[in-house]
Amino acid sequence: MIETRIRRVGNSAVMTLTTEMLTILDAKEGDTLFVMRGDDGSLKITPHDPAVAAALAAAEIVMDENRDLLQALA
Repeated sequence: MIETRIRRVGNSAVMTLTTEMLTILDAKEGDTLFVMRGDDGSLKITPHDPAVAAALAAAEIVMDENRDLLQALA
């Protein structure tokens, strides 16, 4: 577990990401991070857009279902 603090900057509350957190996320200053809310109320921070991940998973299912057709077209 990594501990961090929330502080006020202008009208916003800001959470500082430590170097260790950035390393775990494979992110750097200026990168975009995505925050998702879990069913249990938790928050998940990820450097990958969950919409793109869902689209890639759906595409993989379609490709698996139509493998023979796609090979014939290739």
